[in-house]
Amino acid sequence: MSETVASTGVKPSAGPPSGAPRGRSNPGAALVAQINEGKSRRDKNKDVRPLRGLAPFVGAHKAIAAIAFVFLLISTSATLGLTGALRLVSDHGFGKDSTGLLDRYFFLMLAVAAALALATAGRAYFVNRLGERVVADIRAKLYAHVLTLDQAYFLKTRTGEVLSRLTTDTAIVESLVGVQSSVALRNVLLVSGALIIMVFTSVKLTLCVLLVAPLVLIPLALFGRRVRRLSAHAQDRLADAVGYAGESLDQLDTVQAFGREATAAARFRTAVETAFNASQARGKARAVLTFCVMVFVFWGVVGVLWLAAQAVRAHQMTPGALLQFIVLSVLAASAMSALGEVWGEIQKTAGAMERINELLAARPQVCAPAHPTPLPQPARGEIAFEDVVFHYPGREDLPALNGFSLRVHPGETVALVGPSGAGKSTVLRLLLRFYDPQGGVVRVDGVDLKDADPAEARTRMALVAQDAALFSDSALENIRFGRPDASEAEVRLAARAAEAERFVDALPQGFAEALGERGRTLSGGQRQRLAIARALVRNAPILLLDEATSALDAENERLVQQALYDAMSGRTTLVIAHRLATVLRADRIVVVEDGRVVEEGRHADLLARGGLYARLAKLQFETAA
Repeated sequence: MSETVASTGVKPSAGPPSGAPRGRSNPGAALVAQINEGKSRRDKNKDVRPLRGLAPFVGAHKAIAAIAFVFLLISTSATLGLTGALRLVSDHGFGKDSTGLLDRYFFLMLAVAAALALATAGRAYFVNRLGERVVADIRAKLYAHVLTLDQAYFLKTRTGEVLSRLTTDTAIVESLVGVQSSVALRNVLLVSGALIIMVFTSVKLTLCVLLVAPLVLIPLALFGRRVRRLSAHAQDRLADAVGYAGESLDQLDTVQAFGREATAAARFRTAVETAFNASQARGKARAVLTFCVMVFVFWGVVGVLWLAAQAVRAHQMTPGALLQFIVLSVLAASAMSALGEVWGEIQKTAGAMERINELLAARPQVCAPAHPTPLPQPARGEIAFEDVVFHYPGREDLPALNGFSLRVHPGETVALVGPSGAGKSTVLRLLLRFYDPQGGVVRVDGVDLKDADPAEARTRMALVAQDAALFSDSALENIRFGRPDASEAEVRLAARAAEAERFVDALPQGFAEALGERGRTLSGGQRQRLAIARALVRNAPILLLDEATSALDAENERLVQQALYDAMSGRTTLVIAHRLATVLRADRIVVVEDGRVVEEGRHADLLARGGLYARLAKLQFETAA
């Protein structure tokens, strides 16, 4: 997709224009199977293995992770050290001659507390930095990868769902890496350190504490998997809601024109409620998990402490040892209960990471071969379709092209005409290699496009689509999108040739004026003229015009048409036009019907034959008259 945008200057639409498929293999079948397999796998797997996908991103910032871990060790050690200081104060700080010792022990506690505060602050800073850095890298990689996916992927996946993975799912990952992972490690270290010190304090009581562990692990095993499954389900439902919202906002003018605001809002509310209910189910499972862990942990700790109190009464433990054991037990219990809640977050993140991994694992069906065949230099602009058969993904029984053959000589202007759905726009899509045909060959300058690098092939083409796609940037940058190294003088020259210079200069900031999302501050005709200027500044040997003047009024169409005639000089040009008056000066008119060429010749010759072209011309010109 990035190659598409960068090479043609317009963002391709996600769906096929018309027509469709039959016979032979579906180019998107493997992709559809891949998506379905991913969803099936998500239903079956109940572990946290998807989190392994985080390893490369965290590993890329080992220094930050190492510093955070060092601070984590210091803060945990300081926390455990406070229990030792409490024991010293309790056992040795209240004797008759212990005034100096008491002061020393309290000073030691202050020093340990200061170290704890410093280490905790350092841990929080570096862990948060690591989380934000990792998520920034994931988002950048995700977006860069999405731009490489072909249009077949977006026939089955809504843009809103992709955006949900870029935003919502990565935010969940950020919470784990930037907060929860630190909490989990800290609690693991606290539990481990506390148990080690407790063993030295009392082996018997520590063994009793360890008997509590299975009571914690059982609910973790029972409810953890359910939490993860519900988390993935909730995230899917949220993605559905976001996808529908994006779709409705993208077509807001249509929604408002038909007065369907209430209907759209109701459908979105239903989607949101579905996502909410899924989240509630996940929340209930996490609440049950947390409740079970906390109850079993604290009941066990209370029982162990009762035994410890009996040991003190029997003079088997000192009061300071009991105090330390109590504090360590509370720390261990709190850490274990916190681990139960963190485990729910880990399960939730595993669901998010699985969705991210699925997106990263998606592979375009149209891509450069391992050893692409270079296109000949200099470019000639020769085009050849040889018995091409093509159907869009999921439309095997409805061919867009069926035995289509056409050869366009360098510098020739060929117009494609025919009824809607005949396959005209599909010809341009295959030429730009948005898709690969199931049969036949498409060649540019004698090279099969399947053997060439799509990026290299697209550098030889400039497209003006029927729907002029602009960006929320300045007019200058929108035109320069066709060739990033174009000078301002070249941009202005292209705008002048496309009859766009005058209205752009009239904007408040001229060529520096931001055009708003998709250029909606401009009229349809103005957007189309900027798209034409973008194609002209590209100065490519092949010019593709798909209803390039459809949005212009009669006066501007005449002016722009003359500019296009000038631009066609010396270039190979394919023109798609429903209005036959715009193609009368073409070197050759090719009539397409049912995905194949049925007639070709000059205007007068085709009229004389009395075929499909003659009937179309009669309908248009008589209606106009």
